[in-house]
Amino acid sequence: MPRSLARASFVGGLLVALLTTAAPAPARKPPAPAPTPPADGLPKIADKVKGLTARPGLLTTYLDRDRGKLWAELPAPGAEGVVGEYLYVEGLLTGVGSNPIGLDRGQIGDTRVVRLRRLGPRVLLEQPNQGFRALSQDPAERRAVAESFATSVLWGAEIAALDPDGRALVDLTPFVVRDAHGVSRTIQEAKQGSFDLDAARSALDPDNCLSFPDNLEFEAILTFGGREPGPEVRATVPQPQSITLVQHHSLIRLPDDGYRPRAFDPRAGSFGITFADYAAPLDKPIETKWISRHRLQHAAVTDGVNAPKKPIVFYVDPAAPEPIRSALLAGAGWWAEAFEKAGFPGGYRVELLPPGAHPLDVRYNVVQWVHRATRGWSYGGGVIDPRTGEMVKGHVTLGALRVRQDILIFEGLLGTEKTGSGAADDPVQLALARIRQLAAHEVGHSLGLAHNFAASTYGGRASVMDYPSPLVRLGADGKLDVSKAYASGMGAWDVQAIRYAYTEYPEGTDERAALDALLVEGGKQGLRFITDEDARPPGAAQPWSNLWDNGSDPAAELEEVLRVRKAALASFGEHNVAAGRPLAKLQEVLAPIYLWHRYQVDAAVKAIGGLDYGYGLRGDGEPARFVDPALQRRALAALLSAIEPESLDLPESVLQLLLPRPSGYEPNREMFHGQTGLVFDSLGAAATAADLVLAAVLQPERLGRVADFHRRDAAQPSLEEILGDTVDAAFPTKPPANARLAEIARVVQRVTADRLVGLASGNDTPYPVKVRAEAELRDLARKLATPVADRAEAAHRKLLARDLDRYLENREWQPQQLVKAPEPPPGMPIGNGNFYDE
Repeated sequence: MPRSLARASFVGGLLVALLTTAAPAPARKPPAPAPTPPADGLPKIADKVKGLTARPGLLTTYLDRDRGKLWAELPAPGAEGVVGEYLYVEGLLTGVGSNPIGLDRGQIGDTRVVRLRRLGPRVLLEQPNQGFRALSQDPAERRAVAESFATSVLWGAEIAALDPDGRALVDLTPFVVRDAHGVSRTIQEAKQGSFDLDAARSALDPDNCLSFPDNLEFEAILTFGGREPGPEVRATVPQPQSITLVQHHSLIRLPDDGYRPRAFDPRAGSFGITFADYAAPLDKPIETKWISRHRLQHAAVTDGVNAPKKPIVFYVDPAAPEPIRSALLAGAGWWAEAFEKAGFPGGYRVELLPPGAHPLDVRYNVVQWVHRATRGWSYGGGVIDPRTGEMVKGHVTLGALRVRQDILIFEGLLGTEKTGSGAADDPVQLALARIRQLAAHEVGHSLGLAHNFAASTYGGRASVMDYPSPLVRLGADGKLDVSKAYASGMGAWDVQAIRYAYTEYPEGTDERAALDALLVEGGKQGLRFITDEDARPPGAAQPWSNLWDNGSDPAAELEEVLRVRKAALASFGEHNVAAGRPLAKLQEVLAPIYLWHRYQVDAAVKAIGGLDYGYGLRGDGEPARFVDPALQRRALAALLSAIEPESLDLPESVLQLLLPRPSGYEPNREMFHGQTGLVFDSLGAAATAADLVLAAVLQPERLGRVADFHRRDAAQPSLEEILGDTVDAAFPTKPPANARLAEIARVVQRVTADRLVGLASGNDTPYPVKVRAEAELRDLARKLATPVADRAEAAHRKLLARDLDRYLENREWQPQQLVKAPEPPPGMPIGNGNFYDE
């Protein structure tokens, strides 16, 4: 019982002992509690809702359109005043349209278990703490954990009417018309102004407050008033001081106990939930992990085929126009193959969202088409029961401008002559091939699967859960070959991941042993899994886990990518922009081609100081291994070739076409930005490209590993070798005689010196790296003292030597004073998301 009731029982017993001299009477069975009488002054429910129509559902609701109010009838409370427990999820029906802000159409928030509790005259919506539990049948164990950790009350209200049988009426309007999604906080965190909910300009939407047997759906129009709106707000909102959005709430019946959680395994490729189980035996860990997946169970065997009780159906948003809609239906439908191989033929299918179906209704798994002012991430996630990991609703958000960015990239590679032709090398067809893969990828997240960034290195692109770089090759005729730009269909890894998550084993099977055998066999077949934490950080060490890469040899692939880049830039010209468009638009087309190698740079550099490892368990995991020294040296050579002046120079024929922006065409984030006014800054672009490479090579954590690995194995490259080769590449013994290339060389040298000083002076730089970086700087300072005849070269060396002296002798050169290269245009979209994104 609650502590308050225990205290009351104790006090009552004490009073009886003091006031009674006779022996206590035999214990009697307490009478059943009488219905709670109406509180003084409170009307009955029928009187309060007179004239309103009752709408039965998960809870009975009453809508007062004239007053803009929504009432909810709550059943009589049970133990501890609990009226009922539900899943609760809120989200946005409409968005701001800005990827950097991250408030999108169809965005859903976290899924919560909530309970309605009656406490005296009030009703509270409380979120129990699912992070700490006791998976025990002992109520005392469960209570001890529940009382040890705080809960969160999300909302409260006064009871407005009360019936003798204990039913109560509350006004749900303030619950619905509130900033439940954290819009104000999100805008502030995006540094786009300070906005607050304006109650006078916000209201319940009565036409979209719906009652169903298993869920309640509510919407409100919310207006946020703000001061000093940021540029992203000004770019997308008609009156930037007033942002109006439609917010959606879902209150959902808790799933029944027919779902069986499945254990998380780090080798399996699923994401899931984690909590502490304080009832775990002492020989078992407290931390408990279950994967997230949909409920999929066999119903009966018909003609030797296991039929599913209820198949998983994803619905594509009809707002996606053709031919995109058909591409989404096709790509999302690829998963049917994996489910068939997991023993569920017919267990998964894709359809078009039927008319009238609400995309945020929990009954529909939806692939939603979302528009933003700029390209942005796509997301896959859904409504997950925090108690079990069951995916109750899958929800995918696809950004509409991504497909246009892909078209632009292929037009930059191939030209625009084939655009819209329907041919195999039509940029539109190539972009549709990409969006089929993207639909499959994001639906994969909504099926419970994580990224597998190692899959591009084995089996010919073995998973849609990797980020795919278009496979472009330079043919023998010198032309670019895009015939295999994107893979189609399920990969071997996808099938294994679905088999782990969804295979249903016969009664009596040791499920853990069967799943372990599945993963061990996959490991023997080379199905590796490495995910985000080992791929995204700048100092990541696993060279076979990368975003937007290809091939099993990162150094060889970088060499090939650089050849493709060189060929694409050599043929770049007017044909890379569509007829009727300003030539100045070539600047947006140029950026992804000039930086075509940026992702493969990230892959190749991980070989340096790299460590090959996996997520094996005791008994089946292989020890970590140093990367082959020969591969590390090849990777460094390929990386340093990308900072050679010849690689960074643009043909004069290209530069003459990069015109300043005409009236009506403002600069945007897809362009290079420099220091030459309206004119394209080719030296600034060279500095940017060089800095991408040098920042990767001279990354402190990477070089710290180089020092440690060389200490442990003398065959590994040393710090002196890595730093020395890098400086020698930037500062060759003989500078370019060609004045055009010499100027680029000086830009590269400036960037190199800045990065070295930042390395030597960085607070997070490992000590061995600091020592070698400073020694390299002293050697460089002496080298710069060598007199040269060329006046420009002499002036450059003198300034650079003076700056090095300021740091080496006076410690006046701090990281914040470095001459930074211009920031590159965004590569991957920028944004925040739910669960997983691409």
